[in-house]
Amino acid sequence: MINLFNTHIESLSIHRVGNKNRNESVFLSEQPYNLNDEIVPLLKEYFFKSFREKEENYFQFAHEVDLEYNDMFNLATEIFTNPSEIHEVSKKITNHLFEQSNHPHIKNGEVYVTYLTNLSIDNNVVDAIGVFKSEIMSDFMQFEEKGKSLEMILQQGINLNKLDKGCLIFNYKKEEGYKILSVDSNRYDTRYWLEHFLSVDAFQDENFITKKYLKFCQGFAKDVVFPAEDKKEEVMFMNRSVNYFAKNDQFEESNFLNEVLDNPDLIPEFKNYKVDKGEKYSIEDVTSFPIANNAVSDARRSIKNVINLDTNIQIKLDFINPESAEKFVEKGWDEEKQMYYYLVYFNKEQKS
Repeated sequence: MINLFNTHIESLSIHRVGNKNRNESVFLSEQPYNLNDEIVPLLKEYFFKSFREKEENYFQFAHEVDLEYNDMFNLATEIFTNPSEIHEVSKKITNHLFEQSNHPHIKNGEVYVTYLTNLSIDNNVVDAIGVFKSEIMSDFMQFEEKGKSLEMILQQGINLNKLDKGCLIFNYKKEEGYKILSVDSNRYDTRYWLEHFLSVDAFQDENFITKKYLKFCQGFAKDVVFPAEDKKEEVMFMNRSVNYFAKNDQFEESNFLNEVLDNPDLIPEFKNYKVDKGEKYSIEDVTSFPIANNAVSDARRSIKNVINLDTNIQIKLDFINPESAEKFVEKGWDEEKQMYYYLVYFNKEQKS
C-alpha cells in the first residue's frame, strides 16, 4: 500500500524527447525548474492522480544477466546516493528514453524527473524518483478583449487531468531491484515504456503471489471443477478458496486443498493442473507464502458468484455466507421434463 498525501516535490527537471525514427532531437534544460507554491499542487495532482486510481501492481528493475547491467537501476541508485545531482542524472535518463524512442508510433513529449520525499509504502516512509512523460496535446480556448469584442484564441497544451506515462521508483527493496509503480495511458507500443525504457519484471512479493494463486484457482475451477462437477461447485470452490485466503495469514497448500476441495478425487487433479499451468501463473514452485489481505479483497470483488442458466434465470450465491448455498441449494434431474433443476429452500422472501 502507498500513501502519497504528504509527498513533497523536492526538485523538478523538465526536458523534451523526440522520436529518433523521425529524426527528431532531444532537448535538455540547463537548470532545474524553479518550483513555486502555485504550480506545485497542480503538478502533484497531475503526477500522482493515476497512481491513486489504479491497482497497485509493483515492478522491479531486472536484467537477464545481472541487475547491475540495468541502466535505469544504476541511474536510480546514482540519484538515491546523491540526490543533489538529480538534474544531471535526469539528462542521462532523458537520453536513455530517447535511445528507446525508435518505434514510428512513439510520440515526442516533455519528460519530468522529480525527487520526492515523505512517501509511504508498506508502512515505511521513503524517498522516491518520479519520471513522467506527457505526449498528447489537448485543444483549449483563450479569450482576449479587442475593442468591444471578445476574440477566441485556440491553443494547445497538456491536459492536467491525465498523465500519459509515468513511474515512481521507491528507495525501497534495492536488493530486489527497487519497488516501482508504472502508468501507461497511451499503449500504442506496450514494450516501449516498461520493457525498453525501464526494463522491469513484476515484483514478486506476497501481493503478487496471492493474486497469481487466486487467478490460478479460478483457472482450475473453470477448467477442472466445472466439467467434473457443475457450475454450483465451481462457484463454491472459489468461494471456499477466497474464504481460506481471507481468514489465514499464511498459505499452506496441503491445508488449503484439504479445506477447499470437498471431492478428494480432485486433489490429484489440482496437482496435475499445477504442473501443467503453474508456470503460466508464476506459481509452479509455490506451496507456502504470506497472504496479502488487499489482494484477497480485490479478488473477491472480481470473482463471479452467479450461476447463469440457459432458461434466462440467474442464481446469485453469497460469498459472505457460503454455508447458505451448501445447506439450502440442491441440484437434481427431472425425468418428466428431462431437465436439470435447482431446489432452493427458504423461510420467507426478503425485501429488496
